[in-house]
Amino acid sequence: MTYLIHGATGAQGAPVAAALTAAGLDVTAAVRTPSTYEGPGAAVAVDFTDTASLTSAYRDVGGVFVHLPIGSPAQQLAAATAVADAAEASRPARVVVSTSGYTLEDPESALAVLVRRLDEAGISTAVVQPRLYLENLLLPFVAGPAKERGVLSYPIREDYAVSWSSHLDVADVVVGLLRDSSITGIVGVGALPGLLGKDLAATFEARLGQPVSFESRDPDDFGTDLARLIGPGAAPVVDSYKWRATQPDEVIDEATSAQQRLGISPRSVTDWLGQMGV
Repeated sequence: MTYLIHGATGAQGAPVAAALTAAGLDVTAAVRTPSTYEGPGAAVAVDFTDTASLTSAYRDVGGVFVHLPIGSPAQQLAAATAVADAAEASRPARVVVSTSGYTLEDPESALAVLVRRLDEAGISTAVVQPRLYLENLLLPFVAGPAKERGVLSYPIREDYAVSWSSHLDVADVVVGLLRDSSITGIVGVGALPGLLGKDLAATFEARLGQPVSFESRDPDDFGTDLARLIGPGAAPVVDSYKWRATQPDEVIDEATSAQQRLGISPRSVTDWLGQMGV
């Protein structure tokens, strides 16, 4: 039995495909162009705008890992609707959805619509809810100044605690949830207690062997650098950091954490930096 992984060539899906393979499980990559796929397992052509291709791909699989593609709210809602329609038609044994760092608070959001429809269809569903990804700290305009000037600059307040996690941590949790369908609902992924900017800076300092301090950066200023890398896709990212400026913190609920529900703890920032070769 195989597990279908959306975005198996991307930052979220590739670690999941690798972790499943390492666990001795079969993987099918859901990609636009199977002929170019070079990862583990087989590949099948899917398109988030084509319900028929999704329905065919979901049929008779042991589980599906899905996260919505970056896009406008309308584009994401269209993708969520297509995934839900396909799941209702093909009835996969299990679906694990990643919120990609967002929340389900808005009942009209594409994420909330997708999860609600899967639940209403009676499909075994778990929702992986990470917060901020440690990989963001590897952006050249973040990691560069930390190494060159000893300043770790990021668009969150100095007092803003976050349950940081890596894509590798999320992959570990996704694999656990695909293998254990008895766990449903939200599973938070990230550090407990939450980490402040100064905690991240201290870890970089120890790793680099030089002083590193944390600096809170303006979201728009951060977005200017990000836009040079990813173009218009930077806009919703900037909006997310402006939203964070209105929040007290971004710490996962311990009761629904992966630590409690699965017994899986995230890597320390020190261990993650080592794995990344920083």
